[in-house]
Amino acid sequence: MDVGEIDLAGADIAVVVGPTASGKSDLALALAEARGGEIIGADSVQVYRLFDVGSGKPSTDDREKVRHHLVDVADPLEPMDAASYAARASDAVNDVLRRGKLPIVCGGTFLWVRALLYGLSEAPPADPAIRRRHASLAQEEGRAALHAQLAAVDPSGAARLEPNDFVRVSRALEVFELTGRPLSQLQSEHGFREPRFKARLFGIRWTADELVARIAKRTERLLAAGFVEEVVELIRLGYRDARAMSSVGYRQVLDCVEGRLAQGELAPAINRATKVFARRQRTWLRDEPVTWLDV
Repeated sequence: MDVGEIDLAGADIAVVVGPTASGKSDLALALAEARGGEIIGADSVQVYRLFDVGSGKPSTDDREKVRHHLVDVADPLEPMDAASYAARASDAVNDVLRRGKLPIVCGGTFLWVRALLYGLSEAPPADPAIRRRHASLAQEEGRAALHAQLAAVDPSGAARLEPNDFVRVSRALEVFELTGRPLSQLQSEHGFREPRFKARLFGIRWTADELVARIAKRTERLLAAGFVEEVVELIRLGYRDARAMSSVGYRQVLDCVEGRLAQGELAPAINRATKVFARRQRTWLRDEPVTWLDV
């Protein structure tokens, strides 16, 4: 695969997508080096400082080779949602375009990618009282209880969210409580099909077995690089309850550090969770116009 031959005709930006462990970062980096581009992250964990190893954050060497935007831009306790991401990413895209370079959006948080490319549906502003009530319920009965409430009023929306994803589950339920309408319905009416930028989407094609093997290799690499030690340090610094700590991989390492998961079960648990997440990512991309590249 020669990235220099990738067809970007008619596109303002390139978007590199695909499931976890598919090689998005490598493809984006190669494309940036070949085509004079800069990378704009679209990863809901990499935006946070100190969450480095487990998020697969670009290395210092990679960031010296190619300029990266929206990596290490937020404190771990700072809220970052699709709307705030889309605003920052739009500014970054326009800045890169003004300087005559190619913006390359890369990451696995596809809701954020969609928000950048198509904008967001109209929804009411946050209600602090509702969010406090949701947080109390999650604390007392578990996050699954909040997810069950969402499933009762917005089954389509609940099916696309992990029960542990408190922030998104709470927001979807909050929208229903404020409007009487499911967030998934509002999003469906929006359509997300009026692009704000002319984009071409690319990803690397792998068979299911190849991707499973790559996921296992990724887990092995992260653990060898100090994933467990990173989580211990994040807890020491007061970030045990940061949103990013509930993401795939970090959640399993936290369970291991706090004694809910045996050391010998850690790698298999991360692999299982990552495979489930990768399936959800492929579902997100099923109807998108992605050009899949063979290695």
